[in-house]
Amino acid sequence: MLVLAGPGSGKTLVITERTRHLITEYGINPANILVITFTRAAATEMKERFLRLMGGKSSAVTFGTFHAVFFMILKHAYHYQAENIIREEQRVSCMREIIKRHRLEYEDESEFIAALLGEIGLVKNSGISLDHYYSTNCGEEVFRRVYSEYHEYLYAHHLIDFEDMLLYTWELFKERKDILAAWQKKYPYILIDEFQDINQIQFEVVRLLAGEQRNLFVVGDDDQSIYRFRGAKPEIMLRFEREIPGTKTVLLDTNYRSQANIVEDALNLIGHNKERFQKRIRAALPAETGVEYAVFEDQRKENLRIIRDICDAVERGKSYRDFAVLFRTNTQPRLLMEQMMEYNIPFRTRDRIPNLYEHWIAKDIFAYIRIAQGSRERRDFLQIMNRPKRYISRDSLDEDTVAFDVWEWYFREAEQPWVAERIVTLEHDVMQLRRMNPFAAINYIRKGIGYDEFCAEYADYRRIRADELYDVLDELQESARGYEDYDGWFAHIENYTRELERLYQSQEKQSESVALSTLHSAKGLEYENVYLIDVNEGVMPYKKAVLDQDIEEERRMFYVGMTRAKKYLHLFSVKQMNQKDADISRFIAEAGERLSPPCR
Repeated sequence: MLVLAGPGSGKTLVITERTRHLITEYGINPANILVITFTRAAATEMKERFLRLMGGKSSAVTFGTFHAVFFMILKHAYHYQAENIIREEQRVSCMREIIKRHRLEYEDESEFIAALLGEIGLVKNSGISLDHYYSTNCGEEVFRRVYSEYHEYLYAHHLIDFEDMLLYTWELFKERKDILAAWQKKYPYILIDEFQDINQIQFEVVRLLAGEQRNLFVVGDDDQSIYRFRGAKPEIMLRFEREIPGTKTVLLDTNYRSQANIVEDALNLIGHNKERFQKRIRAALPAETGVEYAVFEDQRKENLRIIRDICDAVERGKSYRDFAVLFRTNTQPRLLMEQMMEYNIPFRTRDRIPNLYEHWIAKDIFAYIRIAQGSRERRDFLQIMNRPKRYISRDSLDEDTVAFDVWEWYFREAEQPWVAERIVTLEHDVMQLRRMNPFAAINYIRKGIGYDEFCAEYADYRRIRADELYDVLDELQESARGYEDYDGWFAHIENYTRELERLYQSQEKQSESVALSTLHSAKGLEYENVYLIDVNEGVMPYKKAVLDQDIEEERRMFYVGMTRAKKYLHLFSVKQMNQKDADISRFIAEAGERLSPPCR
């Protein structure tokens, strides 16, 4: 059975009730029932709800994630133990050695390693042949060597990663029919939650486990499939009726969470997707409040409106935890967080928000400024002397402290006059920076010194979009606006960094706070008041989305964001982002003609 469960339709209740029904009405042995979901938290919550439903009595029903269930199977077959699962620090250390061995260039090591490991996981989860995969982070041959050496490390140390759990279970079931038959006998009743997030390997294992009985009860919403970057394939759900003959389909067509106007506008939006089950969802709650759409001059004014709303509501007795601000990427809320700190509004983040001022680009800019302020640290000169390319050798700076006698440096490079000339130009540039405020200095480093060109060359080498690096520079430059001197700007940066770290250390205890979350992390949650910010082209949908299937996934993400709101939904766009004109997102028009666009 395929259960299409829209937002707020009670899919968890359906799974727990069906499990209870199998046991109490049909006398099914609880030990023969397997309930699978995607996260440990979801599996734990579902088990707790089921136990409450059963009056608190313990049960032999198996609740677990795909990885937990598959690892259990591998433990019986290969006697794996927990120590055979590679730890995250081991993965990082292994990849660091591989990168060093191949002399791969990068600016941010953590970012580069995470990207490569993400690609390795995608290849495994998708069942793609390595020969047909084209890396986005390095050349094809280099990636294949990285992939192979990573697996040689795992094999040599008797380790497996999370993706191996899936692959090895699939291979085990295909090769050992006796073992497969034993597990089919153990679990003739299989229920799967969040089925829209399944990947190809997971589905192949489940289909083998279901066997000829095909007693699969899957619940999900194709309109909320937003994890394609991890290998999730919503098309598996779309073709489920064809893949599993005899499937019955049931639609849970009532949204018990959101008011009618929110449901209507969200359906208008998602109706523009072509690859989906056509369905109508009705709201159990009447429309008491409208969906608000507003356009602001810039992000600072957009944020101030949110802050004012929250402050006014709290004065009237409302709680901070009734509010959520949702955004497309985890780099968006930096300015909002700074402004919330200024107004002493408590907030918690569901994602680790990267500190802009710790980005490698920011560190380059700071090195230029420190040198302009008089730093003679060798590490500062090494950091920027070839950004942009000046062909200055590291050997020309052989002491911890650089005297910066430009003529001495000049004569060290005299055999290469073009290099010597660049040294003279660098001294001139540093002199210019001394007289500038932070905003003007960043602009000069970018345009006058040529740092933007360096970023373009680096992006080309790394096969990433140059505008992603320009965005960091734009935001950094915008953060410096209004500061007359470097001391004031650096004091602000230090204070923000300190407060951010304090937030991360204490936010687990901070339940009375506003939730800040990416659309990905907000899935499955609900709030009385929801703000979707920066609803502009290039952000929602994201600029990387080019293909039709990418745009459809972006639309599904926006749909997830809209349907987190129970009572109040605010869709906010801006006219300018980092001093550049920004277009209103197409999603606004798609959500509803009646959304009026007043400018604030």
